[in-house]
This record gives sequence, structure tokens and C-alpha cells, in this order.
Amino acid sequence: MAKKPIKPFKNESDCLQIDDLTIENRIDRVSLFGSIDITRDKNGLALARQLREILELTLHELEGVELPDRITLEAGKSVKNPFT
Repeated sequence: MAKKPIKPFKNESDCLQIDDLTIENRIDRVSLFGSIDITRDKNGLALARQLREILELTLHELEGVELPDRITLEAGKSVKNPFT
């Protein structure tokens, strides 16, 4: 299972890495980007189970409420780099 499961749609800070796949949590979406190789071995099985856990948590949140047909995604806010 994932070391620190995210709580989909609950905050803007959770981020999880599974192999080279990044999963970012947001209030209005869960973003997946990168890649993952699910190989036919014990490691591939472990990766598939981690991915399934995240998708099941996401489905649970989506199926538990009444949803609009489509949302409008808010643009990200730019902030000044505190290190410059």
C-alpha cells in the first residue's frame, strides 16, 4: 500500500510519488503525471496495488457526493519566489 495515502479533494498540499508517477492532490482535482511501469513481478504487483489504493480513495470521494456535469478549473496562483 502507499506509504502515506492522500485524501483526495481534501487539501492543496498532498503529493505522492509511485515509481515515476506523481499524484498531486487539489481541492477540485487529483492530478497524475509521469509514468509507471507495472512489471510482471512482485514489484509490479506492489506498484499496481498502490495505484489501485489511490484510485479507490478517489472513486469513493467522487461516488459519495452529487457531482456537477463539469467544473471550471481555477488557474494556479503565482507567488514570488522566496529564495530570490
